[in-house]
Amino acid sequence: MKLYTYFRSSAAFRIRIALNLKGLAYEPAFVHLAKGEHRAPAYGTVNPQALLPTLDDGGELLTQSLAIIEYLDETRPAVPLLPKDALGRARVRSLSMLIACEIHPVNNLRVLQHLKRVLGQNEEQVNAWYRHWIADGLAKFEADLGKAKAPGKFCHGDAPTLADCCLVPQIFNAQRYQCDTAAYPATMRVFAECMKLDAFDRAQPSRQPDAE
Repeated sequence: MKLYTYFRSSAAFRIRIALNLKGLAYEPAFVHLAKGEHRAPAYGTVNPQALLPTLDDGGELLTQSLAIIEYLDETRPAVPLLPKDALGRARVRSLSMLIACEIHPVNNLRVLQHLKRVLGQNEEQVNAWYRHWIADGLAKFEADLGKAKAPGKFCHGDAPTLADCCLVPQIFNAQRYQCDTAAYPATMRVFAECMKLDAFDRAQPSRQPDAE
């Protein structure tokens, strides 16, 4: 497998975690988001969405991180990242989408660049935007974790799931922008448990070959 990735891409970070958890080897192909390489015609032939990540599995090109992880779970089920029961799967997907569909889209690189270049926001204003939506989303995530009938070590139970693959990159982003995470003790407890595992640690941005 080949993974088109960028060290700071949250969505690619999710896939790196999932591949590591499943013990799947992959060849990284680096696409520099900050330099706009994802908009180059050559990459457009790989992913017409011009987004990261893309997973090339034997010539089959897969896009969108949640879809890729579910594909991996269906084709390489040995280390499942979704629960066996329907209610469990629904909860894990809900937690995952809270991050991937609510927090991340308003804080990704192209949105921040639009705020600066088109809307004329300065660095302080952009950072305030970022922290606002991090706080809004993590408060919801914390509340959802608190509803668990039987809290485990991770987002759902005692083994990492798709939700943990989404949470860890989001916390890295929060820390990068110096967001205060003290108000989310359950969330940060889960994050700490995840980071004890090599699969999460090896996937973090600073450990990637293209890290700057």
